[in-house]
Amino acid sequence: MPNLPDVVVWSIPAYVLLALIEMIGVRIHPDEDAAGYEARDSATSVGMGLGSLAFDFLWKIPIVAAYTAAYELTPLRVPVLWWTLPLMLLAQDFLYYWSHRGHHVVRILWACHVVHHSSRRFNLTTALRQPWTTLTVWPFYVPLVALGVHPAAVAFCSSANLVYQFWIHTERIGRMPRWFEYVLNTPSHHRVHHASQGGYLDRNFGGVLIVWDRLFGSFAAETERPVYGLTKNINTFNPVKVATHEYVAIVKDIKAARSWRERAGRVVRGPGWQPAHPRPERAAEETAVA
Repeated sequence: MPNLPDVVVWSIPAYVLLALIEMIGVRIHPDEDAAGYEARDSATSVGMGLGSLAFDFLWKIPIVAAYTAAYELTPLRVPVLWWTLPLMLLAQDFLYYWSHRGHHVVRILWACHVVHHSSRRFNLTTALRQPWTTLTVWPFYVPLVALGVHPAAVAFCSSANLVYQFWIHTERIGRMPRWFEYVLNTPSHHRVHHASQGGYLDRNFGGVLIVWDRLFGSFAAETERPVYGLTKNINTFNPVKVATHEYVAIVKDIKAARSWRERAGRVVRGPGWQPAHPRPERAAEETAVA
């Protein structure tokens, strides 16, 4: 088993320090057009982050079991070496792109990921607003384990990817150099991802690299100032409601559904999907004909 550090835990002091620096910077040099900070919102984001650490520890048990089973079943083995680790990071980032994209277009997956988009602010504490139901994420990385990458190495790559994304949750950085913006994910790209405007929705899914979005047609450049949050904001700072509100909405929609097809659609179609029910007058005509 490779001996790799838990980079998320090691990075916590840096998270705290950088968030404090940003808060002070916003207070000293405020930007009237920026979303800025709000005490209850930041407290909720921090609370969601602490909660995610606890829940991730619980989810780790079945996830490690599943990864271990897949690792034992494959005859392939990829050693952790100076030249294989960058390839693992690249492969993990590619799979992260599809995981992230999937969590935006499949509603039951969105119910997990919507937590991260629920803040109407965009600052370094927003990066800490993590879901408590990450059991929907692990299947996307099974191919990496099946190729012979040790589960501990997969966990390390995922943690490194998450740590990288901390600094891109800010309005205090404009644009990076052009070459940097073309290849890597940046605050500008991620502001687009967190925006609720129609032209910005479901764009810029990359973790470390933005090239996947450019390759697969999901890239959008930042033009107009983003408006953060959801298309229908939940207006609560209760961490439990933030963590579960979309699951509750799914259950309500399933109960109100008129058919099993609609029930399935409420779960596996997009977050904004609506069934094409026939108009009342059309339904009456069809009944009369029958």
